[in-house]
Amino acid sequence: MTKLTHTQDIWQARYAQSSPLSQIDPLVARLMGHRSVRAYSDRAVEDDVLLQAIAAAQSASTSSNLQAWSVVAVRDPAKRARLSALCGNQRHINDAPVFLIWLVDWSRLRRIAATQDQPSDGTDYLESYTVGVVDAALASQNAAVALEALGLGLVYIGGIRNHPEDVAAELGLPSGTFALVGMSIGYPDPARPADIKPRLSQATILHNETYDSAPEQAAVAAYDAAMVDFQRAQGRGDLPWSATAVQRVKGPGSLSGRERLRDALQNLGLPLI
Repeated sequence: MTKLTHTQDIWQARYAQSSPLSQIDPLVARLMGHRSVRAYSDRAVEDDVLLQAIAAAQSASTSSNLQAWSVVAVRDPAKRARLSALCGNQRHINDAPVFLIWLVDWSRLRRIAATQDQPSDGTDYLESYTVGVVDAALASQNAAVALEALGLGLVYIGGIRNHPEDVAAELGLPSGTFALVGMSIGYPDPARPADIKPRLSQATILHNETYDSAPEQAAVAAYDAAMVDFQRAQGRGDLPWSATAVQRVKGPGSLSGRERLRDALQNLGLPLI
């Protein structure tokens, strides 16, 4: 892993192209330096670190201040092993000293409403599901930024949605709550460093005034070439990004069991009306 100390370095790593900027704000540079870390040292994650990460998470924006999320921190190796099996046997869940599971949590407001003898039927609707997902995602990303600032590495785990009911049972989740995403965290192993993965160019992502797909074909072709180079350098094959991305959305069979997510959420007390 190359130490990045220069605007051109960080931009080149993220976009596989020269930077149009003469300088980048230090916070932006830190955000651009994010990388998924799947190898960890033996150093334990201190309680103070976790407290700071959750403080950062709770400082994220939240719709109507409803704070419709919770998080479960799992340190127990046996429990992490069971969760890893439910997530497709991802070894970094076992290897990381802490596994965080970010929850959409409407159970808390339902309990509060019950103490006031008030209904909480609004939590049954798709809008509330969306609010909870956005709240939990914003919170987890704030925590991710904080953890990286504190010297830790992390990787998000979408596989936590492979078996929602089994995960809920493992974590003792109440009705109206489900695991949105996992996050393995720990101090990076210096012997197995991670590198910054290139992203699509801003010409593909940023639209001004109206949506414009005209630059897309050329930009995707350039990104495919950059990703082939990156994957080869990582020893991970050489399929272009566009081919692997299309395979991930090809049909229900490519969703790793998550094609039944609506049914699972209904089983967990979220009707999604």
